[in-house]
Amino acid sequence: MQTVFTAEQLQDPKIAEADGILRKCVHCGFCTATCPTYVLLGDERDSPRGRIYMIKSMLERGEKATAETARHIDRCLSCLSCTTTCPSGVDYMHLIDQARVHVEKTYDRPYAERFLRNVLAKVLPNPKLFRLSLIAARLAAPLAPVLKAAGANRLSAMLALAPATLPRPGTQQFFFKATSPRRGTVGLLKGCAQSVLDHSINDAAIRLLNRQGFDVHMPTSAPCCGSLTHHMGKADQAKQSAKAWIDQWQGLDVDHIIITASGCGPTIKDYGHMFARDPLYAAKAQAIASKARDITEYLDALDLPPSTTGKGLRVAYHSACSLQHGQKLKTQPQKLLRNAGFDVVEPRDSHLCCGSAGTYNMLQPEIASKLRDRKAESINILRPDLIAAGNLGCITQLRNTTSAPIIHTIALLDWAYGGEKPASL
Repeated sequence: MQTVFTAEQLQDPKIAEADGILRKCVHCGFCTATCPTYVLLGDERDSPRGRIYMIKSMLERGEKATAETARHIDRCLSCLSCTTTCPSGVDYMHLIDQARVHVEKTYDRPYAERFLRNVLAKVLPNPKLFRLSLIAARLAAPLAPVLKAAGANRLSAMLALAPATLPRPGTQQFFFKATSPRRGTVGLLKGCAQSVLDHSINDAAIRLLNRQGFDVHMPTSAPCCGSLTHHMGKADQAKQSAKAWIDQWQGLDVDHIIITASGCGPTIKDYGHMFARDPLYAAKAQAIASKARDITEYLDALDLPPSTTGKGLRVAYHSACSLQHGQKLKTQPQKLLRNAGFDVVEPRDSHLCCGSAGTYNMLQPEIASKLRDRKAESINILRPDLIAAGNLGCITQLRNTTSAPIIHTIALLDWAYGGEKPASL
C-alpha cells in the first residue's frame, strides 16, 4: 500500500511505525474471510482491509477521528484472526492499537458513551470496585428486560453478564510451596476480573504446579497489567498500570510468570514494544515479557505423563482469540487435554471470536450477542459432555448458551492429574 506521509510526520516514531505497517498491506483481502465483524456484517469498513484504509487516511491527514471512523474502529474485536491469515505479515495489532489511541484522544464521544467507557476503565481493573459493582448488578438484574425494552442495550447487557452468585474472596496467601521434589519457582498472575469472578482457576493452577514440583508466588495486591485500558485506547492509563505491574514483578525471583487469564498474555508479552522508547523501562519491560507464559504453554513444555481421568468424556475445545491468534498457541491446549484422556473436538469456524473480547461485549452488545450465538451453535452441534476454554471472558460470554458445562482448561488438567473435580461436573 502506498502512503503519503510527509517527512515531518515521519519524524514521529509512531507515524513511522504505522507507515511501515501500512506499506506491507497488498489489498489481497484474505483478512476479510476470517474477520468476525465482516463475516457477520458484510461491510468492508468492518473488515481489517477497510479499517486499514480508514486509519491510513486519518493518520496521513493528521485529522481528528470522525464519528464514522470511531464507529468502525470500535467495532474491531482485536481478535487478531486477520494477522494469523495475512500472507504479507501486516502488523495489524499495533496499527489498530495506535488507531484506538488516536480516536480516544481526538474524537469527542457523546457524553453517555464517554462516561460508560471511563467507568469500565476505572472499575474492571480494580478487584474491590469490580466486586461491589457485581453485587449492585445482582440487585439490579430484574431491571435488565426493562432496560433492553427502553433501548439501554449496554446496561442490559452488563446486567446479563453478571453472575447469579459470586464466590467468596480468594486466598490472600502469597507463597505456595511445592508438594513434590522441587523443580523451580514460578510466579502466577492473579488477574483483575478473574480473581473476583472465579478464583478457583488460579487455585487449580497452583495445585497442579505444586504437584509438579514448583513453588508458586502469587502477589495478592498486584496491579492490573494494563490490558483492559490498553485495548480501549487509554494509553496513559495502560502504561501507568503496566509500569506498576513491572515494578512489582521485578522484585520477585521467579523463573517464569504464569498466566491463566489469557487475555492478559498478548499485552504482557508485548511490553518490550510498549516501552521500547522508554529509557527507564525498556530493559525491565523486555525482561518481564520474556518470562511470561500461558499456563498451557508452560505445561506443554513439562511433558506431563498420560492420564486416563478424562477417558470417555467428549470435550469441545473453544480456542480463545488471545491464545490462538494473540499468542499463537493453537495446538498446545488440545494436546494437553488429549494427553489427559479426553476426546477433544473443535467446532467449525474455530478461528472466529465468540464476541467477548475484553470490554467488547459491554460496549458492542448487539454484535457480541450475535457472535456468541453463532459460536454456541457451532459448539452445541458437536454434542459434547463438556466444553474447555482458556479464557474467563469466553466462559462468561458463552455461559447459559451452551448445552454442556464450560470449564477452564486448567481446571480439567488439575483434575486429570490428581486435583479436585471441577464443581460444575
